[in-house]
Amino acid sequence: MKKKMICIECPVGCLLEVDVEADGEVSVSGNRCEKGATYARKEMTCPERFLTSTVKAEGLEMKMVPVRTDRPVPKDKMAEVMTIVHQEIIKSPVKAGDVIVRNVLGLEANLIATRSAAESLEIGPKGAGHQ
Repeated sequence: MKKKMICIECPVGCLLEVDVEADGEVSVSGNRCEKGATYARKEMTCPERFLTSTVKAEGLEMKMVPVRTDRPVPKDKMAEVMTIVHQEIIKSPVKAGDVIVRNVLGLEANLIATRSAAESLEIGPKGAGHQ
């Protein structure tokens, strides 16, 4: 199977031609550096992506806190990771970089907050107590 792809490992953006043989052997051409060959082999055998999303928050200044994985996770596990993300609710103040879920699905990737969120200062309905 032959496939063309653009390398995203550096700003050059080499046009790679990747050939996967029946025995699983992967050959790469068009790369100007070894990063391109490594990227193409990984992309053809076990593609990974960073996951970015939001997690529900209760009692915080934001209703949703932006999060991401601190390392790429296998692309075929994204739906399972998102199931975990959708189940989470942050109830305590967080700082950017705080771990929300450690070692998601045993993939050695942590789900971390990408923005700080303090406790909500809202006391009641808008305008309550003011005359």
